[in-house]
Amino acid sequence: MGVRDRYKVARALCTKGFIDTGKDHYRFIYYTLSRIKTAVHTKISRGTSHKSISKGVLDLMAKQCRLTNAEFRELLDCPLSREGYEDLLKSRGDIWIK
Repeated sequence: MGVRDRYKVARALCTKGFIDTGKDHYRFIYYTLSRIKTAVHTKISRGTSHKSISKGVLDLMAKQCRLTNAEFRELLDCPLSREGYEDLLKSRGDIWIK
C-alpha cells in the first residue's frame, strides 16, 4: 500500500462507519450499522506538516482496523462496503452484536 492523502483517508473511514472523536488527532471509532460503539479504532495525526500518510502508518492503521493491508486498501477504495467490513469483523470475533 503506497502513500495516501490524509484527508481522503479520513473521509473514506467516515463513510464506512467510523466517527471522529474530535480530540488532538483524528481519532476514529467504528460504530456498527445499529449505532453501537465498538473497540475498533484508529487515528491520524492532525499535524499540518504532513498531508499524506506513509505506507508504514497505513500498515498500522490496517492492523488497528482489524484488516489485512489488502482489505484496508479495499475499505478505503470502496470495493469493501460498510456491510462487508462489519461482516468481516463479526466473523473474526472483533465485534459482537446481539
